[in-house]
Amino acid sequence: MSTENTDNAEIAKIGIVTVSDRASAGIYEDRGGPAIHEYFTKYLSNPWQPVVRVVADEIDLITAALRELADIDKCCLIVTTGGTGPAVRDITPEATEQVCEKMMPGFGELMRATSLKVVPTAILSRQTAGVRGGALIINLPGKPSSIAECLDAVMPAVPYCIDLIDGPRLELTNGLVAFRPKGK
Repeated sequence: MSTENTDNAEIAKIGIVTVSDRASAGIYEDRGGPAIHEYFTKYLSNPWQPVVRVVADEIDLITAALRELADIDKCCLIVTTGGTGPAVRDITPEATEQVCEKMMPGFGELMRATSLKVVPTAILSRQTAGVRGGALIINLPGKPSSIAECLDAVMPAVPYCIDLIDGPRLELTNGLVAFRPKGK
């Protein structure tokens, strides 16, 4: 239910940031961003609007995109893909740490633990998450199949986290259940 608004529900803005030198230069097709869009289309039952960015692996470009999505576009959730490995140009976690007021290390810990069940090299991933104002920022790996795997692990906690930072209420569907304390 990407951009339709069939009732008076608030439309949640979700930032989708692909961090890739080659995709930003048009050398290859961005597959990570579309995989994130497809995931939210499948698992969010409330109206939402994607706000998409594709940037090179440059700290100033990544931090600028994250700040713009959180502060100007007012996205309640910003999900990045790419730049989380140990390579020299992999700097997405550092950019995320620069813009966040509160880091949420449990997201990265859970995503790595989940991915380690599939591939032993998941230990090389440096995914993290944090909060900037009213936005939760989550770093995901660049591989499309890993995106769904990692989001499946953390999505039950995402709606309540967004509740806690005064964002719009997100509802999940298709077998994913958001955890909220009783009465919330």
